[in-house]
Amino acid sequence: MSDDAPRVVTIGETFSTTLALPPESIKAFATLVNDLNPLHHDAAYAAQSRFGGLIASGTQPTAHWMALVATHFSQYAQPLGLEFDMKLKKAARSGDTLTLSWQVTHAFWKASLGGDLAQLDGKAVNQHDEVVLLGKATVLVMPRGTDAAAAAGSTAR
Repeated sequence: MSDDAPRVVTIGETFSTTLALPPESIKAFATLVNDLNPLHHDAAYAAQSRFGGLIASGTQPTAHWMALVATHFSQYAQPLGLEFDMKLKKAARSGDTLTLSWQVTHAFWKASLGGDLAQLDGKAVNQHDEVVLLGKATVLVMPRGTDAAAAAGSTAR
């Protein structure tokens, strides 16, 4: 990036939120995404499993984790998710409260796209500080509205 190129994101920028997982939420989300695994719906079945109770569908924490990226950047820019690489490390159990977090590790201005290509590292940990989810993301973060036109014009050569 040249010194006069626009900057939308800040390298090192971090953001996070929490996600509570009561049994009603686990059942409702699994139903919404058509995940019919009884580990997400049937407490008696799940109690007899290796988990000892209901667990969230993997889609639940990952969807909230991915949405956090869009929610955060849309406060001041126009984000577009391009790539997410996720690893489910531990089951998210009924009653857990997860802390979902991301950090911008690298970014560079991509003039042809009119925004920063930002790379992020993220994780989700439960209330016991156990890692539930790890991953990386690449997002395009563009200036909003008139800022976008100005930024595109400032990099035209």
